[in-house]
Amino acid sequence: MPPAAPSTADRPRQPPTHLLYLHGFRSSPRSFKAQRLHAWLQAHRPGVHWWCPQLPPSPREAMALVMQGVAGWPHDRMAVLGSSLGGFYATWVAERLGCPAVLLNPAVDPARDLAAYIGEQTAFHTPEERFFFRAEYVDELQALQAGPIKQPQRYLLVAAKGDEVLDWREMVARYPGVRLHLLEGGDHALSDFDDHLPLIIDFLSLTPRP
Repeated sequence: MPPAAPSTADRPRQPPTHLLYLHGFRSSPRSFKAQRLHAWLQAHRPGVHWWCPQLPPSPREAMALVMQGVAGWPHDRMAVLGSSLGGFYATWVAERLGCPAVLLNPAVDPARDLAAYIGEQTAFHTPEERFFFRAEYVDELQALQAGPIKQPQRYLLVAAKGDEVLDWREMVARYPGVRLHLLEGGDHALSDFDDHLPLIIDFLSLTPRP
């Protein structure tokens, strides 16, 4: 049975004027999902302020960059979206600021999962670029665990059973009570992202009005 569309009570009361997108591990602002959403905003909601920063490998530095960047934003009129590791980061931001969040196959325990990736890594979109994922970054990820979700109605979770990297069951268990869009198939990258974009737009109350 297809998931129910979000009710009005599950959406922000007013459309956000500022959107923050946080990419995943080894990814960048060139993320397909980020670019598709940004293109939709430019076409339909050009007044929305968009920011998808290149996140440094250090989780502590990444969140310091984000918090500095949104310090002047109206927190009651912003939303955050995140994919994979970016979903973990988005949860931390949303719990601190009380803003709505859209999570796309979010990492639940990246400290556990990324411990195997300590060492030199290549950037996904620019393989010629390399960075070093340090052992201390695992501790930084542990320090960013957000704890129980305080306002589940502010969250939309898009989880794919076909995710070949992360376990969808952990995602569902981590976010009880949130608006859930569970895909029977799919993949970690959400290659069919365009199919789910209308749901995300609707959840954020960004649907253009005639």
